[in-house]
Amino acid sequence: MKFYITTPIYYANGIPHIGHSYTTIAADIMARWKRLNNFDVYFLTGTDEHGSKIAEAAKAKGKKPQELCDEMSAKFREAWKLLDISNDDFIRTTEQRHFIAVENIVQTLFDKGLIFKKKYEGMYCIGCERFFAKKDLDENGCCPFHKTKPILQSEENYFFKLSSFQDALLERITDVNHKEHIDIQPEERRNEIVGKLKLGLEDVSFSRSAIEWGIPLPFDKSQTAYVWVDALINYITAVGYPSDETKFKKYWSADIHLMAKDILWFHSVIWPAVLMGAQLPLPKTIYSHGFFTLNGSKMSKSLGNVISPQELVENYGVDAARYLTVTLIPFGHDGDISWQGLTLKYNMDLANNLGNLISRTLKMAEKNFNLKIPQAVLNLELAKNVERNLKETFASNMDNLQLHKAAENLQDAITLVNIQIETDAPWKLAKTDKDKLAVCIYSYLQAIDIIAMYLLSFMPSLAEKIWQITGAPGNINDVAKKYFTNGIIPKEGFSVSGADLQIPGILFPRIL
Repeated sequence: MKFYITTPIYYANGIPHIGHSYTTIAADIMARWKRLNNFDVYFLTGTDEHGSKIAEAAKAKGKKPQELCDEMSAKFREAWKLLDISNDDFIRTTEQRHFIAVENIVQTLFDKGLIFKKKYEGMYCIGCERFFAKKDLDENGCCPFHKTKPILQSEENYFFKLSSFQDALLERITDVNHKEHIDIQPEERRNEIVGKLKLGLEDVSFSRSAIEWGIPLPFDKSQTAYVWVDALINYITAVGYPSDETKFKKYWSADIHLMAKDILWFHSVIWPAVLMGAQLPLPKTIYSHGFFTLNGSKMSKSLGNVISPQELVENYGVDAARYLTVTLIPFGHDGDISWQGLTLKYNMDLANNLGNLISRTLKMAEKNFNLKIPQAVLNLELAKNVERNLKETFASNMDNLQLHKAAENLQDAITLVNIQIETDAPWKLAKTDKDKLAVCIYSYLQAIDIIAMYLLSFMPSLAEKIWQITGAPGNINDVAKKYFTNGIIPKEGFSVSGADLQIPGILFPRIL
């Protein structure tokens, strides 16, 4: 089975920040989870590099647009490497393969009579690089996203007959049994899109005449493809359209397009209409997460309250930064992020719960069994309880992109083992019953092995380290794939009696 997941391609006029990280880490967690479940995963991210904003930003810095794009795109690659992102491809819209795909789609739509030329006058937001109808502006007549007044602009360009797709889009979005059903999540976002669709669709501008930094239309070189047209097509460029038919058939359509809600309309209405016009399959799920503020204020470079991936890693380490970024607020909804909130969750979930479990178990093994897994009767009851606790909810929450709930499932499983340790009181058994202590320590290690496999998607390096610490043999990813496929704990468990253990050190130093 294949699984194709995408982030939006990030606009190359600014450096990566926590908003970009939020989406990309979430997509990476899903990609890793699907790989563990033996899916053939294709995970795409990249940079959006055309349009007037890029040209203006480059000019302000005394650089050529391509030079600025090269610089900014490299910063995104560096950020994703730092955060251990496992993308299979990184697309740039300035690549030749993308020019070919855009020209092919645009020409196809033109040949089908879905693109026409006319003069248009409307309210244009420079920040969004799009025209707004008056009804789509806020009560102050401003762009709902940038809170600035659009400028009245008039030009002759090409339009796409979006209005002709209204009924087809409504049918595909609302009918879950339709063979081309588009599942828009969360539900409130789907309701918003359906409500707007029912009000009617207008044809949309498809090209610009005054923008040189873009992809020229194949049938009129005086015009360039609108930046949003160019950007959306990246999703099929990356899987081989139009030159690699085998790859394209293998991976398209997208199983999940993941993005923030400000670009949901483009992805759930305009993009499917373009695909229908070109007679290409439609994406299956479009998942739009919310916005978040930082310490109660909108994040802004000018205000200096933007958190970079580097800052997250410097404060918490790579794996903790990944975990905290996507679990602090309910995934899919608006919320507020603060350093205080991140640190509190770090101390509660990672230092006090997970870190404490690993530390106390290994310290007991060191003190009583010389850092060897004790020779003892194997008792898998605790491991099976942990497994049962996770199996009932974790997979469902992951597949539904409820990452915060999946993380809660993990914490519940960790707590279950910590409670069992308190119940067993192994510090007392060390004085009264060494044989029973050996059974207990062995059972804790087996339960930790289960937890480590479920941690892999969120904290891959840490999970691998835990696997090594507990003396479990083999590569954790290989063992986990087998485990998630057959769902069976081996009768001999994972960690092996007599194997060497390791002192973990302080995995998560408490932050005051």
